[in-house]
Amino acid sequence: MEEIGTGTISLSGGLDGDHKGPKFPKRRITVMAIEDWRAALGDLNADDGGPVDLPWTTRRANLLVEGVRLPRARGGVLRVGPVTLEVTYPTQPCRRMDEAFGGLLKALHPEWRGGVTCAVLEGGEVTLGDAVDVLVSPPEIVPRLP
Repeated sequence: MEEIGTGTISLSGGLDGDHKGPKFPKRRITVMAIEDWRAALGDLNADDGGPVDLPWTTRRANLLVEGVRLPRARGGVLRVGPVTLEVTYPTQPCRRMDEAFGGLLKALHPEWRGGVTCAVLEGGEVTLGDAVDVLVSPPEIVPRLP
């Protein structure tokens, strides 16, 4: 994972340079809120009993946002700078999360903490510090484990 300050998001490919975006139209972009990341880490304990401090890039999301509650239902719409995204489903973090820290995968599951997966409705260039607005927030869906 590489942190960048500016990136181009397109309808057909998602975030420029991301290998998954072009392959999956309903999964072009993943977005995670820093508040959800911190909540997940707060459920974990380091070997010494202290807090766990992992960089947000461990989660492997395309975009990290702050100060906004992401829609927790399909059909939610958010704008990041000039880009408009539609929530298609909650992001399902992979087993690599537990490789990074035991229990992280489970800690990301509640309340869509792993973020949202989105289709791109309107592309453009996003830059660190761009405004993030929720345009549509349908009633929340609570995912349940089988």
